[in-house]
Amino acid sequence: MMTTVTRSTTPRRPYAARVPIDVRREQLLDAALEVIHRDGHQAVSIDAIAREAGVTRPVVYGAYDGVGPLLTALLDREQVKAFARLLQALPDEPDLSDPIGFVSDATRRLVEMVREDPATWRTIVMPPDGMPEVVRARIDADRDRIVGVFATLASEFLTARGEDAVDGEVLGHAVLGIVEHFGRLLLTDPDRFDAERLVSAAQSVLVQLFPQR
Repeated sequence: MMTTVTRSTTPRRPYAARVPIDVRREQLLDAALEVIHRDGHQAVSIDAIAREAGVTRPVVYGAYDGVGPLLTALLDREQVKAFARLLQALPDEPDLSDPIGFVSDATRRLVEMVREDPATWRTIVMPPDGMPEVVRARIDADRDRIVGVFATLASEFLTARGEDAVDGEVLGHAVLGIVEHFGRLLLTDPDRFDAERLVSAAQSVLVQLFPQR
């Protein structure tokens, strides 16, 4: 008598090959970032990250203790990357006699940075719906640090020109506001707002802040 063997037709999840833990963590962070950008923070879960990365839940838990630690690691990575790149866009020794030239060069570098890594900058300048308060607070803290950098530069430029009563903090916020808005324009309509158009706009604004004598 022949025995009929019935095979399951349920597709099996692809086997997740063993990779070094640091590589696996980066893969999972990339997967989480994709879920956030596509579906929002509220859609992030161990299951969603596992599906996006093509692995099983135990693989995710083998790298992170849960969604909270994973999101914290993701935020740390993206903040470090964004802040480091932003500082790279600023020259080590700016020419204090030429603020217009300084900003023009910095704007071109910022445009290049956003186009090279839109995912990172989208999280910073276009926070997704449902962003946890702890994440928003961390981004705001970094924003304050960047304001401090811009405030120092603005104060140095104006002091070098003999300006009195310089409010570097307000100018720092103004410059950051322009940078963030330019970033949103690049992310939402990159074909319409190219580098030269944004540089021209930045020059027009700086002429008002630093009028020629």
